[in-house]
Amino acid sequence: MSVEDLNAEAWTVYGRRQLDRGYMPPVPERLEWGPWQGVGPGAEILGEVTGKRVLDIGSGVGHHAVHLARTHGAQVTAIELSRTQHQRATGSHAGTPGVRFVHGEVIEYLRDADPFDAAYAIGSLAFTDPYRSLPALREGLLPGAPLVLSLLHTDLHDRGPSTTVAPREQMIRLRDDPPLPTRMWVLAPQLWEDLLTEHGFRVEAIDLLRPSDENNPVVHQLIRARRLPDRTARISSRPRTTRPPVPHAAIGVGAIVLSDEGVLLGRHRSGTLELPGGTVEAGESLETTVVRELAEETGLIARPDDVTLLGTLVDHVGDVVRVTVGAIVDAWQGRPVTQPDESVGDWGWWPLDQLPQGLFVCSAQILTAWRPDLPIDHTPAHFTPYACRTAPSATALDGAASV
Repeated sequence: MSVEDLNAEAWTVYGRRQLDRGYMPPVPERLEWGPWQGVGPGAEILGEVTGKRVLDIGSGVGHHAVHLARTHGAQVTAIELSRTQHQRATGSHAGTPGVRFVHGEVIEYLRDADPFDAAYAIGSLAFTDPYRSLPALREGLLPGAPLVLSLLHTDLHDRGPSTTVAPREQMIRLRDDPPLPTRMWVLAPQLWEDLLTEHGFRVEAIDLLRPSDENNPVVHQLIRARRLPDRTARISSRPRTTRPPVPHAAIGVGAIVLSDEGVLLGRHRSGTLELPGGTVEAGESLETTVVRELAEETGLIARPDDVTLLGTLVDHVGDVVRVTVGAIVDAWQGRPVTQPDESVGDWGWWPLDQLPQGLFVCSAQILTAWRPDLPIDHTPAHFTPYACRTAPSATALDGAASV
């Protein structure tokens, strides 16, 4: 028996026992993401769902779906694999306006369904292999649609999450009956974030929900993600202005700041996305310029010793020769935040396989000088690496790197 079949059978037995007792939980007054009332946010983290098609994954007895339809005007499809749980839902809530109850597996259902405006799973997604469920959810959601997941983090035995993508034994407990064995993917938040990113989602927040009872060790994760837009095969870049600069030494720097989440990019008020950087001031070393611009634009604090210079890029706009020095910042302190009176802000981390369209051409050139395999189009530039760092030999970057 597969892991997922084992889990489905456990929830079928659970539902049968609850049917025998005649127990049905009430429809909540707010959407609860954990087993404790009033802990954490409510339905507002799904965004505006009035009239929107929302998918409830592993909907159980359907009381959350009914709340969303009644209170928030959503059009909810509540899908549940357990036959007895589905029976409990339809026995109490069949005919509820705005709710459609479906018995089946969400992965199979999404193959033929129209994409949804939003989706959520309260405690249920961890019973399915994420390498099966996440690709199906990406295809089953519209670009930009929110996906909110409530997942077990620390269990009753005070065991924290795993750091490998593998299921482990967990128990469904009932007050007067033997526990039911299941196998769940109880994963660390960073691992869930990596999986979601790999499958076309951008994680916006991960919160830990804890009970008010300090003696209760159970902790839940609340993950807010969003389905990324479909991508074209290659990433475009936009040219800079042809207007000549005020005469001065036109030397600038651009810094690659790389974390586990990706490379740091900010949005210029003109709309382009770019690396931190700027113009070298009189008397500054290139490393000092990187440190200063990083602090001024992002609030991140680094030292000159934390900066490794990659090399010099030379191109031109009209009759003006532009010189840009690429650098990597190896260590820093703080979190990137939009700074007052700066032309670039809205800083965010972008995975290298999900870089945005419309990169500023200088940033595009620096990124391909650093990683020639990145599929970024840009105008040509001549790159001369510095000997202090392993880099490609002096070459012309034509902006047509192979994928």
